[in-house]
Amino acid sequence: MQDIYISGTGVWTPPHKISNEELVESFNSYVELYNVEHANEIESGTLIALEPSSEEFIVKASGIKNRYVIEKESLLDPKFMKPQIKARDDDSLSLCAEISVIAAKQALDNAELSPADIDAVIVSTANLQRAYPAIAIEVQNELGIEGYAYDMMVGCSSTTFGISNAYSDIASGKASKVLVINPEITTAHNNLKNRDSHFIFGDVCTAAVIEKDSKSPNKFKILNAKLKTHFSNNIRNNFGFMNAIEDKDYTEEELLFVQNGRSVFKEVMPMVASLITDHLEENSLLPDEVEQYWLHQANINMNTYVVKKLLGDDFPPERAPNVLDEYANTGSAGSLISFHKYNHLTKGQKGIICSFGAGYSICSILVEKA
Repeated sequence: MQDIYISGTGVWTPPHKISNEELVESFNSYVELYNVEHANEIESGTLIALEPSSEEFIVKASGIKNRYVIEKESLLDPKFMKPQIKARDDDSLSLCAEISVIAAKQALDNAELSPADIDAVIVSTANLQRAYPAIAIEVQNELGIEGYAYDMMVGCSSTTFGISNAYSDIASGKASKVLVINPEITTAHNNLKNRDSHFIFGDVCTAAVIEKDSKSPNKFKILNAKLKTHFSNNIRNNFGFMNAIEDKDYTEEELLFVQNGRSVFKEVMPMVASLITDHLEENSLLPDEVEQYWLHQANINMNTYVVKKLLGDDFPPERAPNVLDEYANTGSAGSLISFHKYNHLTKGQKGIICSFGAGYSICSILVEKA
């Protein structure tokens, strides 16, 4: 089989940045308004008063300090508490397609290719903007790419599963050069009125070019991938077209992101450490022989757990680059942001790109700098 590479990557970063200080001020204003509005119910014991948030709580719980968002004013409005964008008509490029095109062009430049060189597009994300037509086909059309395109969703592992799919498509002869794009507008699914999750998410779009026999100076050979899924309700989003025909009137809260964070940590992190360890053993590698680990960026405590299991307590931070402090949790895109911004491999050195989360889903991709 011919060698297959990640030959270029790109990241679209939204224009608006929100610090923990700004977010906490907004959230605490909302809490104050809520508690005043429901003072009688709180006093009678039929309703529990909301607790304020703090910058210290957020950093300790997650390692997050900032995030980028598609819209800032409405998101920080204590009377609104969600981003607001203008609706677009069907003849206009959708928001997710628009940011996908931007990230894709950057990845193509990085790979020293043009859209005419590509013969497949995969848009893989934790949250799709619509059911159909596929965002991937919209992007394909906008870039003028021949061939085929499709959308896929695998929760927080969508980016790495998408890269794995592209690898398989190329290995089977369906394509030779594939664009994998990950538009993650995660602030749209976040409950910004919930103290435990109001700080978690930020928006971004990443892209990668996967190709055989690459001539790119930035290429990384994909050695192989290891994937695992295990069903769990501990991370869930119930929003979908079936809501319209169910015999229930959902609250806004019920159709947004929910998680049981403690259970997720307890259940997922041993699975991740075990999968990576098994992946390395299958390739006759010790953890210390892998130069860098670009891990899913959901929580700094999760990543620290995994890396300590692999490398011990005193691992150098550059071995597992962190983008949480700047980007927050960006759904499936975090590991690729880390790879794009902070890879320092030299020829022959190896690294792991690994994402994990809702599903549960885990995908580990072993790469070597070419």
